[in-house]
Amino acid sequence: METYKVLDIQFEHQGSLEHIYPVLLLGGSDTVLVDCGYPGFMNLIEAELQKQGVSPSDLTKIVLTHQDDDHMGAAKEFISKYPHIQIAASSMETPYIEGREKNLRLKQAEELQAALPEDMQEFGKQFCNRLRQVQPVPVDLELHDGDCFDWGGGCKIISTPGHTPGHISLLLPKEGTLITGDAAVVEDNELVLANPQFCLDIEEAGRSLANIKGLVCRQFICYHSGIFRI
Repeated sequence: METYKVLDIQFEHQGSLEHIYPVLLLGGSDTVLVDCGYPGFMNLIEAELQKQGVSPSDLTKIVLTHQDDDHMGAAKEFISKYPHIQIAASSMETPYIEGREKNLRLKQAEELQAALPEDMQEFGKQFCNRLRQVQPVPVDLELHDGDCFDWGGGCKIISTPGHTPGHISLLLPKEGTLITGDAAVVEDNELVLANPQFCLDIEEAGRSLANIKGLVCRQFICYHSGIFRI
């Protein structure tokens, strides 16, 4: 029985074709989407779900690995259309996802704005504005390191901080698979830090990457590069 599906969400950005790879966890009493793309991406994800034989209305939970707009941006759209869907995230990310604390990526971008060269100023302003437009959502289920669920044939929450303080990854032990979020990406056939310039704590991110590489896994599903098999 299939326990998960990797979604390939394709979109154009600045004239080039890009991909993100949310994951759908099947089985048990829940159908769980891990991360949901930028604001406005619900239609793309709905179409991909239907292409893979899954009705979007069957979703019961969306797990947000962290607060960045490319991971939580469409969450508000989903719960507005499908109000039965519950949002799950780590307890450390919850205040930012709910909008009770200022988004840390926005805070970082605003602090860097003054140091940008003149030809990057407009880009920086647009980036900050984009982050300000992300709509917060209530978190129904707070997740902690070591929590286990029956999602995807059995799932364990793994704390992988550094990219953001409460970033999580999801381990599927029976499948030998780790859903990394932005804790890792594949470059030159190797797991490396995803966008290290955006890591809020680069040393902690490095420790998380080392922990990931130490897990007994056959494959890693990275949000920005897809499946990496070893």
